[in-house]
Amino acid sequence: MNLFNEAKSLVKVNIRDYGMYIALIAIMLTFSVMTDGLFMSSRNISNLLDSAGYIAVLAVGMTLVIVIRHIDLSVGFAAGFLGAIAAILLTQMGMPIYITIPIILLLGIVVGLFNGVLVASIGIPSFVATLAGMLIFRGALLQVTEKTGTIIIKDDNFNAIGNGFIPSLMQINGLHLLSLLVGVVGILFYIYSEISTRKNKIHYQFEVVSRGIFILKLALVSSIIAYITWILAGYNGFSWTVVIMLVVVVIYHFLTTKTVLGRHIYAVGSNPEAAHLSGINVKKITYIVFGSMGMLAALSGILFTSRLQSATTTAGTLFELDAIAAAYVGGVSSAGGVGKVTGAIIGAVVMASLSSGMNLLGVGISYQYMIRGGVLAGAVIFDVMTRKQRG
Repeated sequence: MNLFNEAKSLVKVNIRDYGMYIALIAIMLTFSVMTDGLFMSSRNISNLLDSAGYIAVLAVGMTLVIVIRHIDLSVGFAAGFLGAIAAILLTQMGMPIYITIPIILLLGIVVGLFNGVLVASIGIPSFVATLAGMLIFRGALLQVTEKTGTIIIKDDNFNAIGNGFIPSLMQINGLHLLSLLVGVVGILFYIYSEISTRKNKIHYQFEVVSRGIFILKLALVSSIIAYITWILAGYNGFSWTVVIMLVVVVIYHFLTTKTVLGRHIYAVGSNPEAAHLSGINVKKITYIVFGSMGMLAALSGILFTSRLQSATTTAGTLFELDAIAAAYVGGVSSAGGVGKVTGAIIGAVVMASLSSGMNLLGVGISYQYMIRGGVLAGAVIFDVMTRKQRG
């Protein structure tokens, strides 16, 4: 009973962190029941995660931008434009994939740094600066695709990024062995990371949950990872999109939680003036965050272009709004200073789950937009209410 009461108290105190996971589980269970299990089929979950990939990558960067109290509206068409440039380099200039991708990522960083200079050095509000960027990249995308309308990509290696799967090695009872091994490594890495974090907290005399709750948390999260791995291994295994998404999350989770840079980002978001007075270079942090956002926009453009196997005139439309929605649903605070990159991924999966479930149920597109808008409004209301309770 004590364990139950502690768990209940823990969820109540950390409702911002756990709320999105509870919402995701509730959405999945609801759609699974309403579709007679079709929603949780291996094929649908695989397609769901692949469709969420390019938005999830954007949402990670957008989370950090919102954490430092800014916004970036240019990322959608920047992703579409950079994806089109990748298509041109591959098809019209004959560049190999291993040269094309680094070039596109570097261009993304340059784009992001330009936004950072406008915001941090010149002092233009990020909303206005990135709105201008959105219009510029919208025009640039139309300019590079106006001759053909659509640029078809026939490079199999590039197209595999958005449509391919990691090799199987061999199958065990219809399950992909390599995907199972990736899942096992993921579980072991998660357990090691949590135990290491707990030991450090105890060493520095920070408050930690009881051993029972800690073990329960490890078991629950490990079970979820194992279940998703089992589902994906039953279809084609982990797609390259999911692998890239996981790598981005691991890298950014490490940077934001284990490094000085991460602490400085959250310090700037919590109170820019206090951060400046304490010796943190606020302009430098702004450059880094916007540069990172540009690079992730380039990666998102690569994922989307690869998934379509072509660059189109409409690529990137509303990507920025989907990324902002995923970030807010994932728990980032509208007041800045609060938000996790893991939450951004969960937020992207929540939004993709809503779209997938409603499509399976045959819900009209008009109702889908209204429901997704309601979920976003609910997430922001939830943020405001929890901040009032803490205050």
